[in-house]
Amino acid sequence: MTDSAPRNRTEATGGPAGPGRELPAPADRGRTTIADGVVEKIAGLAARDVVGVHAMGGGLARTFGAVRDRVPGGKSVARGVKAEVGEVQTALDLEIVVDYGVAIAEVARSVRENVIAAVERMTGLEVVEVNIAVSDVKLPDEEEDEPEPRLQ
Repeated sequence: MTDSAPRNRTEATGGPAGPGRELPAPADRGRTTIADGVVEKIAGLAARDVVGVHAMGGGLARTFGAVRDRVPGGKSVARGVKAEVGEVQTALDLEIVVDYGVAIAEVARSVRENVIAAVERMTGLEVVEVNIAVSDVKLPDEEEDEPEPRLQ
């Protein structure tokens, strides 16, 4: 005797998607978006890791950043970094201050390599360009732009 009762849809089609339709792997269901600020933070931290980079941002940005850094939770690791993030690619502009005596071209090359490696590894985005503007040189005898807060 043959069973004419309808079979379970899952059993008959191999899954709940319906006849002849396969669902993508779970990791491929949905979309991930990454905010510009996320890429900026990653790039800022990666640039600061390079020997010869004294600070990030130009004079005015560093001045405002010094004030912001004193506010709890206000420290900006993205200072001096601007990112334009698309669906699969990103482009970055960095403004750095280098220490006196370093080879600026070598520091810029190292920053570019470090930033690209960190951003691509952490986000999966392709970094199409990293533009670096050296806005200042920190001389050994110069006072810091961001003095230590005085205790009262």
